[in-house]
Amino acid sequence: MASDSNPASEDGFQAPVCCSARYNLACLSFFGFFVLYSLRVNLSVALVDMVDSNTTAKDNRTSYECAEHSAPIKVLHNQTGKKYQWDAETQGWILGSFFYGYIITQIPGGYVASRSGGKLLLGFGILGTAVFTLFTPLAADFGVGALVTLRALEGLGEGVTFPAMHAMWSSWAPPLERSKLLSISYAGAQLGTVVSLPLSGIICYYMNWTYVFYFFGIVGIIWFILWICLVSDTPETHKTISPYEKEYILSSLKNQLSSQKSVPWIPMLKSLPLWAIVVAHFSYNWTFYTLLTLLPTYMKEVLRFNIQENGFLSAVPYLGCWLCMILSGQAADNLRARWNFSTLWVRRAFSLIGMIGPAVFLVAAGFIGCDYSLAVAFLTISTSLGGFCSSGFSINHLDIAPSYAGILLGITNTFATVPGMIGPIIARSLTPENTIGEWQTVFCIAAAINVFGAIFFTLFAKGEVQNWAVSDHRGHKN
Repeated sequence: MASDSNPASEDGFQAPVCCSARYNLACLSFFGFFVLYSLRVNLSVALVDMVDSNTTAKDNRTSYECAEHSAPIKVLHNQTGKKYQWDAETQGWILGSFFYGYIITQIPGGYVASRSGGKLLLGFGILGTAVFTLFTPLAADFGVGALVTLRALEGLGEGVTFPAMHAMWSSWAPPLERSKLLSISYAGAQLGTVVSLPLSGIICYYMNWTYVFYFFGIVGIIWFILWICLVSDTPETHKTISPYEKEYILSSLKNQLSSQKSVPWIPMLKSLPLWAIVVAHFSYNWTFYTLLTLLPTYMKEVLRFNIQENGFLSAVPYLGCWLCMILSGQAADNLRARWNFSTLWVRRAFSLIGMIGPAVFLVAAGFIGCDYSLAVAFLTISTSLGGFCSSGFSINHLDIAPSYAGILLGITNTFATVPGMIGPIIARSLTPENTIGEWQTVFCIAAAINVFGAIFFTLFAKGEVQNWAVSDHRGHKN
């Protein structure tokens, strides 16, 4: 395979990784996304404890196809948290309200970050989410309307974060280190899910549900202070970066960034490679959000694990996904730098593995019946393989238009948030009796959407900077 030429590699030098400013940024953003996803998913665990069990009993949808799997819990459950009379539909609105805020700020977030930098936008996005989280118990006391509004406001804060991060990496990530740096950065989201699901369960169990929100809210504020003190928007404005590393980053990005003042909206929206990312992102998130929202339900009501086991077992797939993200980032950049594979080949290959693989194991998980260990294993493999997409379509925005990467991610993530809003609702409507046969349909639909997205991306993706994305309108290779 012919490699895409790279200015940094042509000059024959590469700045050290250890203690470098760009890897410090990767580590701090890793913890930022760790906090972000902890703040996002903790409610799904706490909500079980917030709702009066008598209300839940009326909506009991447990399927008796599979035998009770769990041993009874012997630990005394703390019951001091206040209980609310919320039925299943109300709970659905509370959990879904986040996405109504999240979808609004994607494109504005990308635009603002491309104009004024992503540091403050990302920082205040996470700070706002953390502060609102601290007020969750108060909002719950005021009523469902207040809680739904608060969650939508949290979504507004989180909506700017991914586009802002992409915009920062367009100034910080040398092309041949993109997969590594971005996969480290965004892997925090998966580890945040892994840690916060069981930890929220433990906090609910031994203290009460209010402390879930206080704990993660305070962690978010501590992260914000570190972020503001230690990070800069660009290598040029960083106080402690070595001249050697600064020169390495800037020389690797020459000819890739645009000096155009206005955003080329029309050519951008006509760009087929952008729509290839949109379709892949939408397809991947359909499976991701359906499982993120409903995996605990499937474990509890179909496979019949108890809540404590459920928290840990629901988290295991995201641990696998985190590992795959880190490893795939290293592998993707090695294939490009050492083995001369083209950027396009790597993005296609990793997207295919990260979308076809999960589809196969998702369908398999639906067809093995009540075999608990195999079901958990297949769902874990399915979610884990999805981690390969972090070096596939997920960072292709930076390959085709580094200057507008934040805006492009805002566009693709706007479409990719829709599955979070409608996917779980459709899945719930397809499983009124919670039978294994009904869940097979849910898994097959998700798998089919995944396969379609993978094929569309493979056919229409590109690996080089597009003509409309550079000021002199000549295409440049990565």
